[in-house]
Amino acid sequence: MAQASTALERRYGDTQRTDRWWLEPLLVGSGLLIFVVYSTVSGVLGEYWAFETEHGLYLSPFFEPLIHPEFLPDWFSPAILILWAPIGFRTTCYYYRRAYYRAYFLSPPACAVREPAGSYSGEGVFPFVLQNAHRWFMYVALLFIPILWNGAIRSFWLDGEGIGIGLGSVLLTVNAALLTMYTIGCHSLRHWVAGGLNQFSRTPLRRLRRRLWEIFTIANEHHRLWAWTSLIIVGVTDLYVHLVASEVVTDPNTWSGPI
Repeated sequence: MAQASTALERRYGDTQRTDRWWLEPLLVGSGLLIFVVYSTVSGVLGEYWAFETEHGLYLSPFFEPLIHPEFLPDWFSPAILILWAPIGFRTTCYYYRRAYYRAYFLSPPACAVREPAGSYSGEGVFPFVLQNAHRWFMYVALLFIPILWNGAIRSFWLDGEGIGIGLGSVLLTVNAALLTMYTIGCHSLRHWVAGGLNQFSRTPLRRLRRRLWEIFTIANEHHRLWAWTSLIIVGVTDLYVHLVASEVVTDPNTWSGPI
């Protein structure tokens, strides 16, 4: 009887929780899957689905900055040269690790719920050891922030007509803002700025580093919020630019001519 009781306690999914603990991993897993499928299709289509509007006013964030060397074949999507950086940054992000570990690896599926694994080796074995590259992806991700803001600011100026605003301009600006908050809320960035310091008073550039640490901490406190809102908006913005560039929808704006 004791052995049967022990086996029951070790059964996967065994828990005393009475709430719908499975709902969060289900929603998280579905949301991540939808984004991965969409972003892959959008990025691979490249030239087969317009990603830049007339006059270059709106450029999808998946293709910013636009890089398309002449030696590459026409079928090669410029997004492939860009997406590896934000994908690597998000995949190794501490929050997203928690999200997809629970949703896909069921490790664990929720707090106080038995997981299928019988042992734990952490992230010291392949392929999980690759998660240690997160800080290096962070350095690259920081370079994209001013690039995205440049694209957002550029979307408010149409040659021949001057300053204006359209729905695409708003989306590109919101996208840049949310990605900025997600990036500066990164745990590695916060630690890189002031982590491991016992006393700010004995640290070079202490005032600047402390101020940056305080700002990044504010963003870090809502890292999950920025992670999801930035993920959703970057996908929506990409889809919107595709639809406008393909003339499927018309962008409402203050300019008189087509964008």
